[in-house]
This record gives sequence, structure tokens and C-alpha cells, in this order.
Amino acid sequence: MNYCEKCSVKFQIHCVAVVGLALLSVPLHADELPEVKVTNIRRVFHNGEHNAFTDLIRVQGKFYLTFRSCPDGHMVHPTASIIVLSSSDAKEWKQVHRFRVAKRDTRDPHFLAFKSRLFVYTGTWYSGEMTIPIKDYDLNLHLGYAAWSEDGSEWHGPIMLEGTFGHYIWRANAFGGKAFICGRRKKDFEVGPRGEGRTVQSAMLESDDGLVWRTRALFQPDRGDETAFQFETDGSILAIGRRGSDKAQLLRSKPPYTEWERKDLDRYIGGPLLIRWGDRYVVGGRKSIGGKSPKTAMYWLVNDELKEFAELPSGGDTSYPGFIELSATRAIMSWYSSHEKDASGKTITAIYMADLSIAD
Repeated sequence: MNYCEKCSVKFQIHCVAVVGLALLSVPLHADELPEVKVTNIRRVFHNGEHNAFTDLIRVQGKFYLTFRSCPDGHMVHPTASIIVLSSSDAKEWKQVHRFRVAKRDTRDPHFLAFKSRLFVYTGTWYSGEMTIPIKDYDLNLHLGYAAWSEDGSEWHGPIMLEGTFGHYIWRANAFGGKAFICGRRKKDFEVGPRGEGRTVQSAMLESDDGLVWRTRALFQPDRGDETAFQFETDGSILAIGRRGSDKAQLLRSKPPYTEWERKDLDRYIGGPLLIRWGDRYVVGGRKSIGGKSPKTAMYWLVNDELKEFAELPSGGDTSYPGFIELSATRAIMSWYSSHEKDASGKTITAIYMADLSIAD
């Protein structure tokens, strides 16, 4: 299914200029801001299963898209798997890998190109032989896994990631010959209430090879959650952190990452993305305002504030965008959503993509 450019996409016009971590403090005006056009909105994958949690990357001239697919739905099921698609033009996609982990729900896959390997990382809940009720979810039994490839065609794994037991791993990044990933965990690995509570912390885990991990820093002492890191040339970190259903936070730190600055943003962001587009920062994720149906939205990060420039066709179970910069004025993005129905009227949860461009 393809959408035309007249579909119901909301646009707002904003601007940002970012140089490293020194965000401009000069007030910006609407007439200074670039217009972002969203075109070629299309559904790229639907197999009748629940398809969710996307990521995108371009390596050696090829595009890769990954997401979770599960016949039993959104929650924790041992039937979940991770799918990896490849494309030479971001238009026609073919499956190059699919993997499961026995007795575990594979979720939230993310790419990392690191030391001549393309990694796909997934956090996994333990579920046993069958679906378990929410009351039995145990973060202490969480474990990270990875699959990887040197050429994008032949894949290895999944393999358990040493040092991730009890951690819900999320987006990864690399700097200075080391890989870093967000891992949230119970405070002191407390044995008590199942699931996740307000005492969940977030740690930044570090690896030399992408497979064996150790704790580098504890950056969120409470309400730790999904966090996206970006590194500056001097090793400084800028990050966007989800805080459960609370307002998201903007985080900053410098090596050795023992001290962190945290600033509340003005809204909740689910499945946050933080990435550069030209000399600007882009933030993406789920928004939910005033009891309305959730939407996937994209923002400029301006003077430590979020300025929305697009709301994608989406609703219900949605978010977790991926993003690839094609040039300083062109990009593509992915997300998942459950805003459509099939021919029988049943809600589907599918993977979507769109082209983004900044007007000249």
C-alpha cells in the first residue's frame, strides 16, 4: 500500500542550529525555519503478525531495516522473532535474516556498525515454553542477544551477550573504538516485585568487541528507561531518555561519564530516537497528548526544546522510529503503527517508511 502526498500528515515549520553540544541560545523565528516535506509514505512490511520496534542503518551502500515480528501480539511471548531486511534503494526489500531465542521474547532490535561487523542487538524477556502473565515478568531474568554479519548476507548468532543478564538492553552507539549500549535494571537487582517499577535504573554498558559488556556508568538512578546516545568529537554525550509515562529528559555528560546533567523536556516520548541530520539534531518517538490516540512524531531539538516538524500516519500501538541521513537535506525514516485494518476489518500492526526532505 502506498500513500499519496495528500494523505493526512501534519507539518509544522521549525528551525534549529546545533554545533556540538553548544545549542544556540538566540531566539529563533518561524520565518527562519526550514520546511520539512514528508513524501512517499508506504507500508513496507506486513505478514499478519504483530510487527514493531524498528531501526534503520546504511552500511557499504546497502540499507538495512530490522524489527520484531510475533504472531501472538505486543506482549511477552516465546514466539517472537527478529527480522532483518536489506535493500539497495530503500524501496524494494528482501529478508536476509530472521532469528529467535528459545523460551525468550526477542524485542527492540537495534543496529550497530562496529569493527567491520553489522550487529543487531535485542533485549529478551524470559517467558519459558509459553506466554506468561504480566505479573510474572522479571527484569532480573532479562538478557541481551546479538546476531551479526560481515557482509550483510551471511549471518551469525544469535549469541548471548556476556554482562547483560538482568539488563534490558536498548539503542547502541560507538566512540573511540568502544561500543556503548543502554541497559536498564532493577536497583541492586532487587528480588521482589516483578516487572518494572519506579526504582529501575539505567546503566551505560561498554564493550571492546560488541559481545562482552561491562558497566561504564550509572546515568539514571531512578525511572531509568529507553535512552538514545549521541557522541560528540570530544567524547561528550547528548542523550534523550524516556522516563516511563513521565516527561522525557535531555541528558549530558563528558568523559569519564561519572557526572550527568539532566533536564526535563515538556513531553513524554516513547521509543525515543536521537540522531543528527546535517548540523541539526532530530528526535523522534511516540507522543500522547490529552488522551488522544498516540502518534509517531518527529522534532527538531532547539535550545533544549522539542519543535515538532512532522506527525506521521499512525495510531494506537506505534513509534520506535529508525532514521538514515541521505544528505544534509534528504533522509528516510521507519516506524510501526496499528492505525490500519485489513480487508476483514481487523487491526494490523505493520512497518512503514517515508522520505523526508528540507526545502531549498
